[in-house]
Amino acid sequence: MSEQNQRVRAAAAARGLEIEIIERPPAGSLEEAAALLGLQVSDIVKTLVVKRSDDTFLFALIPGGRSISWPKLRAIVGVNRLRLPDPAIALEATGYERGTIVPIGSTTDWPVYADETIVGRRIAMGSGAHGFSLFIDADDLIRSYGATVADISVPETARD
Repeated sequence: MSEQNQRVRAAAAARGLEIEIIERPPAGSLEEAAALLGLQVSDIVKTLVVKRSDDTFLFALIPGGRSISWPKLRAIVGVNRLRLPDPAIALEATGYERGTIVPIGSTTDWPVYADETIVGRRIAMGSGAHGFSLFIDADDLIRSYGATVADISVPETARD
């Protein structure tokens, strides 16, 4: 178990969250990770770090097979500009490398925005370290972080 996995476990325990972290072979894509875990792509939730113009961040929880809807997210957050930061900036903001990012145990508790399609589901997500997946009840995660639940995504084939 990696140092990052241990940080995630400790942070989850401090919030009373029940999580399961499992080791899996490396995956080159979301589709490959889903196949390795025996899941649908939509069961894996990506934690995207989004940078505001004031150099603060937020987390957007987006299910696999969907992308952030920038107009929808900007409207919910109430800003004119948001963007995905460079991987090094995301690492600095969270303590996790891209592809492993999870709100749990992040070096800063940034606000969390969850796509409404994850409500009521058990989901898989990053665990802080490559080669591992974290499983959690989405509603528990949303409640624990006071996440804003909204329609913030579009199918990956759709364009904003």
